[in-house]
Amino acid sequence: MLTKEEIQRLRSMREKKHREALGLFVIEGEKVVAELLVAKFPFEEVYVTPKWAQIAAALRAAAGAGAKTAFHEISTEDMERVSHFPAPSGVLAVGRIVRLPLPAGTLDRGLTLALDGVQDAGNVGTLLRIADWFGLDRVVCSPDCADLFNQKVINASMGSFVRVRVHTADLAAALAGVKAPVLGCDLTGDSVHALPSLRDAVIVIGSEGRGLSPAVKNCVTRLITIPRMGQAESLNAAVAAAIVCDNLRRKI
Repeated sequence: MLTKEEIQRLRSMREKKHREALGLFVIEGEKVVAELLVAKFPFEEVYVTPKWAQIAAALRAAAGAGAKTAFHEISTEDMERVSHFPAPSGVLAVGRIVRLPLPAGTLDRGLTLALDGVQDAGNVGTLLRIADWFGLDRVVCSPDCADLFNQKVINASMGSFVRVRVHTADLAAALAGVKAPVLGCDLTGDSVHALPSLRDAVIVIGSEGRGLSPAVKNCVTRLITIPRMGQAESLNAAVAAAIVCDNLRRKI
C-alpha cells in the first residue's frame, strides 16, 4: 500500500514545476511503458497493478532491464489515486529528467527540426514521431514549447521520445551563424516543392497561433510554404512538418 507521501509525490508530477523540483517525470500507459521497457529506458521506478505484474516481469526479463529499476506491485485502488488519467492504466513508471545541451556547430550538420513556441503537447509529441519517422538527426525546442516531459507529449510521441535526440535552447541564439540553410515555414514563403536536394538544413515550425517569432524569423534564410489548393486557412503544425520532411527526404 502506498503511503500518503508517495501518493502526493506521484500526483505532483502532473505539474511542470514539481517535475523540475524533483527531477522526475511520469509515464503512464501499458503500450508506451512496455515499448520503453523493451528499449531499455532507465526507469527509476515502475508501479504495476496485479493484472499487469506478470507482463511487466516478462518484459523486464526480455529487455534485460538494470537492477536499479525498482518494480512495485500496488492495488488497483492505489493506481486510481496516483494515475494522471481519468481512466487509470495498469502501469505507471517514473523516469529521471535529462536535458541535452546543444553544442556549438551542431545545427550545421544533418537535418534538424526546430520548434519555435509550439505549445500544444499533442503536437510536440507528434512532431517527435515525425522526426523519428523521417530519420532526422535532432529536434530543438525553444523554452516556450510544451514541456518534453509532459505526459501528453510522451504519449503522442509513441515511443519516439527515447529514439530522437531532443535539445532545448534559445532558438534565435542557436540559429545565429548556422551555415546550413534555415527553412522557416510561413504562408508567404516559396513552394516547398521548389526546394533543392539538401542533406543539411534546419526546418523551423512556428507556434500554432502566431507562427514564427520575430527573433527566429530574422535567422531564417528562406521562407517556405505548402501550396494551398483549397480554402483551409492553415495546416496543423505537425502536418506541415511532415509534408516538408517528406519533400526533403525524397530528394536526397
